[in-house]
Amino acid sequence: MSTPAVSPVERLLVVGSGIMGSGIATVAVARGIPTLLYDVKDVFLDKGVAVVEKNLGRMVEKGQMTPEARASARERLRPTLMLEDAAGADLVMEAAPENLAVKKELFRTLEGIVPPTALLGTNTSSLSITSIASTVRDPGRVAGIHFFNPVPAMELVELIAGVHTRPDVLARARAFAEFLGKTVTSSKDFPGFVTTRSIGVLINEAAWMLYEGVASREDIDTAHRLGFHHPMGPLALADLVGIDTALAILERLYTGFRDPKYRACPLIVQMVEAGKLGRKTGEGFYSYGK
Repeated sequence: MSTPAVSPVERLLVVGSGIMGSGIATVAVARGIPTLLYDVKDVFLDKGVAVVEKNLGRMVEKGQMTPEARASARERLRPTLMLEDAAGADLVMEAAPENLAVKKELFRTLEGIVPPTALLGTNTSSLSITSIASTVRDPGRVAGIHFFNPVPAMELVELIAGVHTRPDVLARARAFAEFLGKTVTSSKDFPGFVTTRSIGVLINEAAWMLYEGVASREDIDTAHRLGFHHPMGPLALADLVGIDTALAILERLYTGFRDPKYRACPLIVQMVEAGKLGRKTGEGFYSYGK
């Protein structure tokens, strides 16, 4: 796939400076897009800017950009605590916490700030695009643009159309992702789309096998790594993304489909209740030094 030479975005707003938002901002400024990075608190924003700077530094170390290009990219990043600063943005990438009520409120607010022609994109990994879009007067301008962590390294973007998403909006979203050098796949607006639905089942089945004593955690993960060339096993992956996050995904899938295959393994539920959430707490399926 060849990367388009001319940016389809003149000014980008990234809402949320966490790991996904800072990653999206990194690739955007590296490709020459002026980017406004918004968050609700200075402490969050400062951390997000530091991540962008670290990511850009890694690009220099890997020979992907010169120090001069890094400096230019950093100048294109503007952190802000004021959503009103986004009045001129022509594309929004929402990367707020995975909470439907939070996302709906954000889009309701953003609709009154950005131009009526601005594309409203959400980085949700599992929530309904149609439901998120229902809060705005023009739901046709909302699309799911699902990046993957870590954004600078991961090649994929999953594009999701809500019931009302217009074809021209999808085309603009695709052009944006491809300009960032990503490969785009498309999914309809069903719970979990393609990727989250698949990984939820994989993690859950691995947990069931461990729970039932089919194999040890090490053997389950090694079988997936060496048998399927996965970069890590599903139990280690659950620890990385957060076992509470895995449980939330499974609960959304079960609620959305009412299919017992999405019923969370009791081991996952128990671990969340015990606060064993993976790497972020120092213990999950494996133990980690704090």
